[in-house]
Amino acid sequence: MKNVLNAAKNERGLTLIELLAVIVILGIIAAIAVPSIGGIIDNSKKDAHIANAEQMVSSARLAQVSDLAVDEENGTYEYSIEDLVEGGYIENVESPGNNGPYDHSNSTVEIDNSGDGDGDDGNENPTYTIKLAAEEGGNYISDETIDALRGSEDDEGRELVDLNGDN
Repeated sequence: MKNVLNAAKNERGLTLIELLAVIVILGIIAAIAVPSIGGIIDNSKKDAHIANAEQMVSSARLAQVSDLAVDEENGTYEYSIEDLVEGGYIENVESPGNNGPYDHSNSTVEIDNSGDGDGDDGNENPTYTIKLAAEEGGNYISDETIDALRGSEDDEGRELVDLNGDN
């Protein structure tokens, strides 16, 4: 029993210098980690906008095939989120942006079928142009093609997305 009490008396705590060293190390780790985590969150939000644009394109293609011709002009069709939700082609789309929800009547996907299909002009496939408007004004995505948003490299499409809707 005496050995246990003697062992407890001989234990010493950390010195002030040791505590300061630990705090400095934790501060350095936090200074490195916080900006990189902020970048990851922003990239996730941009990826969510691009995924929403992809979903709008899929829904607009389905609507076009189902003969929901909205604003047809010279082989060009335009569908808003509002049209797609009312037609049952898409569920309500949530915005991950910093400037409020999407404006459902001004967020659109345009399908341009004006290519002649012979492949000579390189435009045999339809072109899908996306605009995701913020309800508070501005655009998260301003008239960008879905191919540009997909990008060929990791960050290429993300550069076209504005999280604050200032476009």
